[in-house]
Amino acid sequence: MLFDQIIFGPIHSRRLGLSLGVNLLPVDAKICSFNCIYCECGFNTTIQDFPFPTRAQVSEILSAKLQQMNTEGEIPDVITFAGNGEPTLHPDFEGIIDDTIELRNKFCPTAKVSVLSNSTRIHKPHIFNALNKVDNNILKFDSAIDRTMKLIDQPVGKQISIKWLIEQLKKFDGKLIIQTMLLRGKYQGESIDNTTDEEITAWLNALEIIRPQQIMIYSLDRDTPVQQLQKVYVEELNIIAEKARDRGFDVAVAG
Repeated sequence: MLFDQIIFGPIHSRRLGLSLGVNLLPVDAKICSFNCIYCECGFNTTIQDFPFPTRAQVSEILSAKLQQMNTEGEIPDVITFAGNGEPTLHPDFEGIIDDTIELRNKFCPTAKVSVLSNSTRIHKPHIFNALNKVDNNILKFDSAIDRTMKLIDQPVGKQISIKWLIEQLKKFDGKLIIQTMLLRGKYQGESIDNTTDEEITAWLNALEIIRPQQIMIYSLDRDTPVQQLQKVYVEELNIIAEKARDRGFDVAVAG
């Protein structure tokens, strides 16, 4: 499923409430620095010459939508950067964040600005700066074990390791929300399960170093490009959440 508009929704998000979506990627391609086996948008598009929306286009369309929602009395809880891949890949990402904050302040000052990112570009100063400006800096961390992370998230290009991710994530000094997808299944003949005792212990130990302000855990809710994946149900998610709460973390569960 690809998002065919720059601004989409609002939709009712399991984690964020009434969410107005912003897609900074091409509307007819999936472009990401991960190639996650569970992504609702499918696997990455191999052709890379699709045009990104311009900063001016995003600002103009978002402004019109926020004015319309304001007039109709439908104020979003959150403006969420998500869409057809990794939003921080947009070359004007920081400027678009600045524009969005300005428009939010003008039309819906109670709304939060959120970014759903896979954490692969947080080492870049302009991305780091932009993410520090938003209300909800939501960063992916699906496993603290390299083999599992690579099976689930399928990093593209740069060699991403758990050690590298932890070092980059802790630079936010707690101004981040960690988002973790929990699942089981098989991919290319290999078993995957990031809910085992070994996985959860490693994940919790990594979170002790990162010290996020909140953790969001969730499982499959839509069709995935890999069919041999299994949802982790809310009862088990709550058991894992309690283990994190025992270590002092604020945990939100989306079943």
